[in-house]
Order: sequence, then structure tokens, then C-alpha cells
Amino acid sequence: MKLIESETYHNLARAFAGECQAHIRYMFMEYGLKQEGYKNVAAIVDKISYNEFNHARMFYTFLSQASKDTIDNVDIMAGYPFREKWDVLENLKLAAEDEQEEAEVVYPAFRAKAEEEGFAEIAKLFDDIIMVEKGHKETFLELYDQMKNGTLYKKDKPVVWRCADCGYESTSTEAWDECPVCKAKRGAIVLHLKSTQQV
Repeated sequence: MKLIESETYHNLARAFAGECQAHIRYMFMEYGLKQEGYKNVAAIVDKISYNEFNHARMFYTFLSQASKDTIDNVDIMAGYPFREKWDVLENLKLAAEDEQEEAEVVYPAFRAKAEEEGFAEIAKLFDDIIMVEKGHKETFLELYDQMKNGTLYKKDKPVVWRCADCGYESTSTEAWDECPVCKAKRGAIVLHLKSTQQV
């Protein structure tokens, strides 16, 4: 079966559109976080946004290789979330839910169809991206939980707080409001996350 004649081809187009939208939605989130002074949370969301850009790039690569001719249009029918508003806390929770939907429902179905149609390399790509999206979900959930519970800059036990702007460090249960060295606001502090999306 030729890729351009397959359901996998249309799934790639759906995935491409979804990743592009996630990239832009996360850029909106990053903007909102910066506006509210959460500089390092915004930087983490920016990293995730860049991941989504690269997922879209990989899906696009397969789409563009499906034909030697120019592909003028791919008709796709799919639903995409438009739930986020200008509420940074709620947006983190909604982003986690969106990532979970991709990782547990959408991409596993796309992977299975690619396997069924004989596109092993595309199936592997979906498989690899599923793992990344699960990590995104965990990062968004952790940020949401810490922000909601007031533990983003306050811990039960002393930890090392480091200013991402100048490198100043101090150990305490609560981070400073303003860096004593460079006067950066609290949002510039390196966060303590279990997930890997740290800045």
C-alpha cells in the first residue's frame, strides 16, 4: 500500500495539525505565565512547545515524502481542543489532560493503524512520541499541583534555591521574593520538579 493512499497518511495530517495547535497553545500559555511573573514555569512550557514543534516537523516529513508531486491539500476531519483561557493554573491542568488524550487514546490508535497498514517506521514514530507526551502530561500535572498547593516556592524541608539569572544559591524551606544579588523576581528561581522538563 502506498502511504498517500492509506489511512495512516490522513492520521499523519491529523497529528501534524494537532501538534501545530499544541505548539501555539503552549506559546500562548508561555506568554500568560511571563505576564504573571512565572519566568521559569514559562521556560518549561517553552521547552514543551518546542518539543511539539519538532513532533509536527517529523509528521510533516513523512507527509511530504508520500508523493513526488506537490500535495495541494489533505482533507482531514478531526477535533482539536480550544479549552484554554487566560488562566495559567487552569491551563496547566487542561494541557495535562490534552497530553494524556494524545498519549493514551489518539496516538496509540494511529500507531496501531500504521502497523496494520505496514508502515513500521511511522508506527515507531508514534510509539516514541507517545512516551514524550506522557512526560509532558507529568510535567504539566506537577506544575499544576505545585502552583495550586503553594509548593512551587515553598517546601516541607530545606532545599537549595538557585537564581537562574545570576546563579545565586541559598538553602531554606522557602524561596526569596527577590534575588539578593541580581534583584530578579521569584519567577526566575530554578524549580524543584521530579519531571525532566526543568530549566
